Amino acid sequence: MYIFGESGEFISVELWTSLFTLVNLLILFFIMKKLLFKPVKAMIDSRQKEIDDLYADANASKEDAAALKAKYEQRLDEANAEKEAILKDAYRKAQLRDEEMLREAQAQAAKTLQRADEQIAMEKKRALNDIKDEVSVMAVDIASAVLARDIKRNEHENLIDSFIENLGESHD
Repeated sequence: MYIFGESGEFISVELWTSLFTLVNLLILFFIMKKLLFKPVKAMIDSRQKEIDDLYADANASKEDAAALKAKYEQRLDEANAEKEAILKDAYRKAQLRDEEMLREAQAQAAKTLQRADEQIAMEKKRALNDIKDEVSVMAVDIASAVLARDIKRNEHENLIDSFIENLGESHD
């Protein structure tokens, strides 16, 4: 076979040389494939697998972090709700205790007032009894003084007035 080159010369192509070159090229391709392409492809595949694994680990870590964050936020919300419940319960208990203390204080004050009223009534009764006793003694003293001597009306009035004055002095 003849081919014209750039300068117009004939270039000949020999079949056996072309066939030998083609066989050499195929042998070189299989050798390169066996020794170079497969190891390079295996290295590229292993690198790709490492990168994919890194991405998968990163995504898994991101998902774990999101799950932990959601769990933390849920626990935080539960803790806040529990805190609110505890505060409300403590406030309610404090109010009940305040009301109970107020009722107890009012009951104690009522008892104290009742005892004071009872003591006042007893003191008043005792004072009235003392006055009655003193009046009785005075009446007896006046009667005995009147009987002891015969008194005129002016002397009788003076005697009663002095007795009343002595009564006022004995109570002071």
